[in-house]
Amino acid sequence: MTRATAVRAVLAVAVLLVSVYISLTMSPRLGLDLQGGTRIVLQARDTATVEADRETTDRTLEVLRQRIDSLGVSEPTLTRSGEDRIIVELPDVQDPRQAAEVIGRTAQLTFHAVEGPAAEEPDEKSSGSDPDRLTLPDEQGRNLALGPSRLSGAGVEDATAGFDAQGGAGWSVSLEFRKDAGQDWKKLTGEAACHPAGDDRRRVAIVLDEKVISSPQVDPSVGCRAGLPSGATQITGSFSADEARDLALLIKGGALPVPVEIVEQRTVGPTLGAAAIDASARAALIGAAATALFITLVYRLFGALAAVALGAYGVISYAALVALGVTLTLPGLAGFVLAIGMAVDANVLVFERAREECADRPKRSLRSALTTGFTKAWSAVADSNATTLIAAGLLFFLGSGPVKGFGVTLAIGVVASMFSALVIARALTEIAANSRFVSDYRNVNGIARPGAVRTWLVRKDPQLFRKPVRWLVVSVALVAVALAGIVVRGIDLGVEFTGGRLVEYSTSRPVDVETARDTLAAAGFGDAEVTTAGDGDLSVRTGKLDNDGEHAMRTALAEEGGETTKVRDELIGPSLGDELRRNALIALAVAVAVQLAYLAVRFRWTFAVASVGSMVHDVILVVGAFAWLGRPVDGIFLAALLTVIGYSVNDSVVVFDRVREQWGANRRTPLDTIARRAVLQTVPRTVNTGMGALFILAALAVLGGDSLADFALALLIGICVGTWSSVFTAVPGAILLERNAKTPPPVPGKRKGKGPASGRPGAARRDPLDNGARV
Repeated sequence: MTRATAVRAVLAVAVLLVSVYISLTMSPRLGLDLQGGTRIVLQARDTATVEADRETTDRTLEVLRQRIDSLGVSEPTLTRSGEDRIIVELPDVQDPRQAAEVIGRTAQLTFHAVEGPAAEEPDEKSSGSDPDRLTLPDEQGRNLALGPSRLSGAGVEDATAGFDAQGGAGWSVSLEFRKDAGQDWKKLTGEAACHPAGDDRRRVAIVLDEKVISSPQVDPSVGCRAGLPSGATQITGSFSADEARDLALLIKGGALPVPVEIVEQRTVGPTLGAAAIDASARAALIGAAATALFITLVYRLFGALAAVALGAYGVISYAALVALGVTLTLPGLAGFVLAIGMAVDANVLVFERAREECADRPKRSLRSALTTGFTKAWSAVADSNATTLIAAGLLFFLGSGPVKGFGVTLAIGVVASMFSALVIARALTEIAANSRFVSDYRNVNGIARPGAVRTWLVRKDPQLFRKPVRWLVVSVALVAVALAGIVVRGIDLGVEFTGGRLVEYSTSRPVDVETARDTLAAAGFGDAEVTTAGDGDLSVRTGKLDNDGEHAMRTALAEEGGETTKVRDELIGPSLGDELRRNALIALAVAVAVQLAYLAVRFRWTFAVASVGSMVHDVILVVGAFAWLGRPVDGIFLAALLTVIGYSVNDSVVVFDRVREQWGANRRTPLDTIARRAVLQTVPRTVNTGMGALFILAALAVLGGDSLADFALALLIGICVGTWSSVFTAVPGAILLERNAKTPPPVPGKRKGKGPASGRPGAARRDPLDNGARV
């Protein structure tokens, strides 16, 4: 065992031990879509006098935190997003009506003198010529004429609910005001005390959101002009405990610096999250087992060692997610599972390179061939993983909500997969390669003989690119079919991009779609779109619908279906829907631009343009397939589409990396011949890597349920068309572009941006274990 192998082995063992310890002692942080609960996104709005900037939004967040803490929700989370948005996460809250009602009280809290009863009906113009005066119903529904605002909620220091057991007064609310506001309160109550007991004018109205939340009488013991001092104010009445706490909460937290509007609300039932975790775990186990079995059959002993490294990858990536405190969302969970299938890519690249070395120089040692395989595969491994990391970064920075979690887990998966392949798998295979038994029995190690696919391709030697235009014609025809689907069938944008509300219900008795549609129409929801979801569940999509409307809709369905449980609930405001739709287009445009820039730096511009062209081809085909199938296009689909972009470029990078190497070594050979050889050499890698991902995605599509089925379907289509386009779209496109390009072929032994591999000619071809000494 060499020193380098020993270092890799020690590092691998150390990282694995730490990962196992973290996995056993720490629990993952689950997102609301996995543990169940409600997520609300609030948009701060400007007023005539206050701008909704970062500072005012932070102050608003703290006021909302006080309100939500008083609701008794377990471990609520409030964070600011951007300059003027607040994200509220309420675990285990399945009916968000109370929370939304308390959060949504957005107007300024004001205190008014009552000028007497009012005969007119209250409306927006009830104040007549004086806009400072209001006519509002009190708690019993009697209309009151209110004077101008004398005090705002900003002057309230504290409001607490208390129970007077000794005096028998029951529940009451005690008020404390800030210094200047306390004087205003004393003056207001002193003026009201000048009127006789029982007179409406002896009352003080507390108004929130143009609604009187309390209008108490000033106690008869308070003298005229004396007023109530700040600390001695109590509001009494026939309050229940909840009513007293809610009133105290609204008074204390009513003074929002700026109004807020609910632009997004998502509720997930605990059963849906548990089912998603269970389905993803089963898909991961089955897919990983199938992938491990496949690479073992293809690469024998070394494939089995790569499967061991794959298991280590799963432990390391999970431990990294837990240790970094990453919130694991449903798309993030899918990303974690998908990365298992993609983790074998680096191993496949290395093993195929090692097979080539053994085929070209049969007498060289197995260890030497393996080392050369790792050396020559490094460029393709680095570039392909870099393109996937770019896609993951775009998902995180341009995605929304749970989709960000997919970007994080995908990025962690890429880094962990490189460690497992370049450290763990390399240490295991180098130790095995030193064994005389493994070296002598070539059928055992799995890389000493070329694979069956490669042997067949070399024997047939198909002339793939003698007429490259014909492949491009096929690609154009496929794009035309996809565009026809987009035009004829249209794209079914999900509620996330259109705005509206989507609710999924589970009923105790079966209810067919027509019956549910008729029931909702009779209840006043004639525009509701009803479809089936999951195992007999009902999915209802409507336009703008508040929480009270959703409750009425659920009640109507319960009359037909018995006990009706809300499984999932998504509410997207129209402004946010427009923004998310715009951001999705921006994300795709940025993805194309960034990948083009990266490839232009790492490769020839012709290769970069051809790769990006095939990537756009793949995106159009996936969108067109969903249009023909009538599947919804939402945020999860966007995550899948950006992943397809990374995967498509990944495949093209591997092919063009080989084209660059072969062309540099044979500068006088026509490019179509070079491209044909490169494709035939890389097809086994492309097929073997694709199979690993397909096993995982097939398991997700079958076992993942409705939540992950569309995600898996989009990636299945994307991987298939990406594998096709990397060979039959990108390569022919590059050949045609090179016919008109004036750039000379690449220099032997030099990669763009890296400089020569060595200062002496031929150094790049030296055996890695040869120190150059001669006698």
